[in-house]
Amino acid sequence: MGQLIDGEWRNEPPPAGGSGEFVRAPTTFRNWIQAGSACEFPAMPGRYHLYVARACPWCHRTMIARVAKRLQSVVSISFVEPFVFDHGWAFANPDPLTGVRYIHELYSQADPLFTGRATVPVLWDKETHTIVNNESADIIRMFDHEFDDITDELTDYYPEALSREIDQISDRLYETVNNGVYRAGFATSQSAYETAFQQLFESLDWLEERLQRHRYLLGELVTEADWRLFPTLVRFDAVYYGHFKCNLRHVYEYPALWGYTRELYQMPGIAATVSVDEYKMHYYGSHRNLNPAGIIPSGPLLDFTTPHGRGRR
Repeated sequence: MGQLIDGEWRNEPPPAGGSGEFVRAPTTFRNWIQAGSACEFPAMPGRYHLYVARACPWCHRTMIARVAKRLQSVVSISFVEPFVFDHGWAFANPDPLTGVRYIHELYSQADPLFTGRATVPVLWDKETHTIVNNESADIIRMFDHEFDDITDELTDYYPEALSREIDQISDRLYETVNNGVYRAGFATSQSAYETAFQQLFESLDWLEERLQRHRYLLGELVTEADWRLFPTLVRFDAVYYGHFKCNLRHVYEYPALWGYTRELYQMPGIAATVSVDEYKMHYYGSHRNLNPAGIIPSGPLLDFTTPHGRGRR
């Protein structure tokens, strides 16, 4: 994956720390859509567009938030191709909104001198032709609250009374699970890989124990923390177990985690956000440093539709 340097696209290797650890670059566009009209980016139906890759777990959480908060008719969406090669994330055909072929061209439209990685998701303002935000954590928070007056969908996935605990759990999940699989998969030293691997499975063991006592991560209520975790779990056995060498145990070997994953998958609208075939195409087909021949595995056979057997704890 390359990056833009002063608005010019260049192919460069992913960032790595001095000890071989994978380092994820910070996001750059952090503006905020707000309810009401007295702001730069007011919440309005039809004004904003979400660019995502089905393969990307960070995109997946925004796709879930859009469905869960009934924003399908409020925020439009389009998808890039699963494979990522010399020009980064690409469209199958020129984007109807902007005419671009590559996501990095959106960044150049928003800032002609932009320096950094051209990542997805991208929340785009159709009116001012710029990027509002490219941080998935921000986007799901905006979707959770700022459009409530438009949709009348008042389910709160980040309730104030639980916000501190949600943040604590989410911080651990990000470091050791969501990003932990990448820290293992893209490590360039044995010690960096083993550290990420150990932390990942310590957290999966912790999650298994927690979900044996609670239906969801914070009890009987589905929260943002659950939707942050789900994209990693639903990709784990198909991709991260083999491709990223996270092969101590499959998710389906954790009874509570496997039932929990299937329960979330079976919630209204969520199955349509999942595309296991695209996950395999992206990871195995794009990461030629890890899989030089680009061979995409035929398995595993996963069925997220079987009864999950989870009820009130």
